[in-house]
Amino acid sequence: MVAFLLYLSSGIFLGWSLGANDAANVFGSAVGSKMLKFRTAAIIGSIFIILGAGISGAGAAGTLDRLGSVNEIAGAFMVALAAAVTVFWMTRLQLPVSTSQAIVGSIIGWNFFSRSLTDMGSLRGIVITWIASPVLAALFSIVIYLAVKWMLNRSKMHMLKLDIYTRIAFIVAGAFGSYSLGANNIANVMGVFLSVSPFRPLNLLLVRLSPGDQLFILGGIAIAAGVASYSYRVMKTVGSGIVRLSPIAALVVVLSTSLVLFIFASEALESWLIAYNLPSFPLVPVSSSQAVVGAVLGIGIVQGGRGINFRLVGKIASGWVTTPIIACLLSFISLFFIQNVFNMVVYNPVSYRITPEVAVKLHEENVYVPAIDLLVNVEFDDAVSFSERLKESDMGLEQGVIDRIIGFSEVHPMRVNLALLDRELENNWLRSERMKTLKTLEGMEFQYKWQLYDALLAVSPAWRMKPVEPRNRSYNRMITEKLSYLYRTFAVQ
Repeated sequence: MVAFLLYLSSGIFLGWSLGANDAANVFGSAVGSKMLKFRTAAIIGSIFIILGAGISGAGAAGTLDRLGSVNEIAGAFMVALAAAVTVFWMTRLQLPVSTSQAIVGSIIGWNFFSRSLTDMGSLRGIVITWIASPVLAALFSIVIYLAVKWMLNRSKMHMLKLDIYTRIAFIVAGAFGSYSLGANNIANVMGVFLSVSPFRPLNLLLVRLSPGDQLFILGGIAIAAGVASYSYRVMKTVGSGIVRLSPIAALVVVLSTSLVLFIFASEALESWLIAYNLPSFPLVPVSSSQAVVGAVLGIGIVQGGRGINFRLVGKIASGWVTTPIIACLLSFISLFFIQNVFNMVVYNPVSYRITPEVAVKLHEENVYVPAIDLLVNVEFDDAVSFSERLKESDMGLEQGVIDRIIGFSEVHPMRVNLALLDRELENNWLRSERMKTLKTLEGMEFQYKWQLYDALLAVSPAWRMKPVEPRNRSYNRMITEKLSYLYRTFAVQ
């Protein structure tokens, strides 16, 4: 446990960096426009970030896990440290960079080093949000600002009353934004430690904290420390450096940023949109820095663009481009260093082999081609070499098919041991029918993940995924998360 806490220090450092940089964005415009004191903003922000992290922190963790699953504690330490150092360095330059960008770049660095494949679908979705979030924030701020101005012109509110209402609105909107930030971005801080955490469920008064909850609360406290100790300079950059904001404009920026964070973090909103056949937003870690800069620019556009500091905007944008690249390089170099200098294991090698059983499975899944017979019982030491071999052949396989073949061929020895579940599972985590199904497999061994899944389906349809449709997304995500937990828990080294 002591060793794990030492490794976790890099995640704590990353949380502190997030607090110093990203978390400040929620209140930056309020502090920059002098509507709230920094101390008030830091206290409110810290409280609601911790609440968001502890209550709804697991929402976006799945996306990062699909991007790259760091499977050794020393590797998780270096991935988090590389991201933290990158964010800290950018913060020293007073640039509002994104922890999301840093951790994504750092995980890709681990993928390169361990020769694991990067899920391009997940990466594409994340990068799209990096573009969409500032654009959406700018649109929100333009619409909300015009609407607020119209209402104020009609109401003829007294200046003193308007000032009081504006300050209250700052606190409410900032608390909402801080909660959404904690729910969305805590996965960046602690996500890489989830699969290697030795924590056990903890009963604290009337609350039961899972291992993930404990990690997220620790991360939330680290973020709060970053907000209180080092976020003031970035708040000033965002709040008054790009364009000078009036109190109303600053409030619109907070509202717009909070809305962007919320729509990319809320499972409830996603379900509601799907229920009414409306397009939903992906649950991914978005950049609060990009959102707040987009919102500030939106205000600048409404005001004619005359006060926009385009030089500073260019400097900030260059930070967005370089952050993931720097984090990726730093992660790769750091992993090489501690593996070869300190002889530490930074990743658990994963091999791939097409056995006759796998070939039959490929037939069933309609991804089999005759040339695959040449690869039967050939073992590949990593996903990259296996992928390159499939591409070099004359099979004419599309990338999606190659990805599926690699997934079915991943060797992952497991032995079903329900005693492990008894120690680690939260209450009611498995429906009784699913637990009954697991009990029938007690003691059985499997070489591939799909074999365990097929065995579960053979006993009960309770484990079956639903057709790939938007309305089934939440249900299938729930089944996938439970299966991933079983794969990790039953793994045999």
